[in-house]
Amino acid sequence: MAPNLNIRHSCYWCIQILKWIPVVFIVTIIMWSYYAYVLQLCLFTVDNVVEKVLYLIVYHVLFAMFTWSYWQTIFTEIGRVPKTFQLTPMDVEKLEKEENEENQRRILDRVSRDLPVMCQTAARGARYCEKCCHIKPDRSHHCSACGTCVLKMDHHCPWVNNCVAFTNYKFFVLFLGYSLLYCLFVAATTVQYFIKFWRNELTEPGRFHILFLFFMAIMFAISLASLFCYHCYLVSVNRTTLESFRAPIFHTGPDKDGFNLGHYNNFIAVFGENKNHWFLPLLPSTSLADGVVYPTRTPQGNCYNSMGNTQTSCAIGDGISFPQRMIAEDQDDLLIGRQRWVDDGELEGVQIPEGSSRPSAIPRCNSNDPV
Repeated sequence: MAPNLNIRHSCYWCIQILKWIPVVFIVTIIMWSYYAYVLQLCLFTVDNVVEKVLYLIVYHVLFAMFTWSYWQTIFTEIGRVPKTFQLTPMDVEKLEKEENEENQRRILDRVSRDLPVMCQTAARGARYCEKCCHIKPDRSHHCSACGTCVLKMDHHCPWVNNCVAFTNYKFFVLFLGYSLLYCLFVAATTVQYFIKFWRNELTEPGRFHILFLFFMAIMFAISLASLFCYHCYLVSVNRTTLESFRAPIFHTGPDKDGFNLGHYNNFIAVFGENKNHWFLPLLPSTSLADGVVYPTRTPQGNCYNSMGNTQTSCAIGDGISFPQRMIAEDQDDLLIGRQRWVDDGELEGVQIPEGSSRPSAIPRCNSNDPV
């Protein structure tokens, strides 16, 4: 047994090291591009002092934002599922021993009854991860590369050796944007020297560095442009890459736009409410999502169990479960076109069906919201 454990342990670390190869490749290209642009182009090739200073200032600003965003994307800890969603060992044993699918569904229904989950499987059952042994929160998925379930998982990116998900999605989008600007700036400022090279007017020893730098900038800019535009679209509709291929299923059925709150609120949900931090790779502060509970565009209720029954009471203020808040039309004439939340004080006069508990917030749809 001991030799097998040692072999398995060694293989694990070999795989972990191999996963960093794409990151090392990108970092090597970044370091070479810095050498080629700053030393070979700006210091040894550009003669005009004003042009040289201008190039260096703009380049270093873009370089700093680009590398900062890349660092944050790589080393930001992925959002893990809270222990509240974990099944007890007794429930796991019952589930594994039970062969009847309907009985398995009832077990998961009982466990997920008080959890803030709205999304279901195609069979209208609770979304359960057999590897992690817990109920999956809305928009979370199991990542085989990370070996765990990840909150609001978009995809696993080998170029950052990390999952792009709830905690680092803003950093990933900024990384794409700043890297695209970086490549476009490098290409725009080296194109004249690229032309001189082909005319045999460029005789400096570092001319080949400038030549390859121009080609690399163009190649990366083309690939980054399509990827950045695609993720800008996903941000605008509040959708992940996984959700664009497989729509989340609510009690009303599949709905790709189930989490779409309008372009402005979708942007706030990713980049935060502080406008000064929108384009800085800093952790966003937003009340529209906490990684576990998300507002929806249509009244879904606070929670749904796996059988599709509405639950009007959830644990409030425990750091995980929060009352669902829906968007309402703002009555302030100075904020026309904006949106706000409906709070407890605005429930007066609202008729609540008999037998239902009083909800913490009644959803009202804005006429501008997507239908």
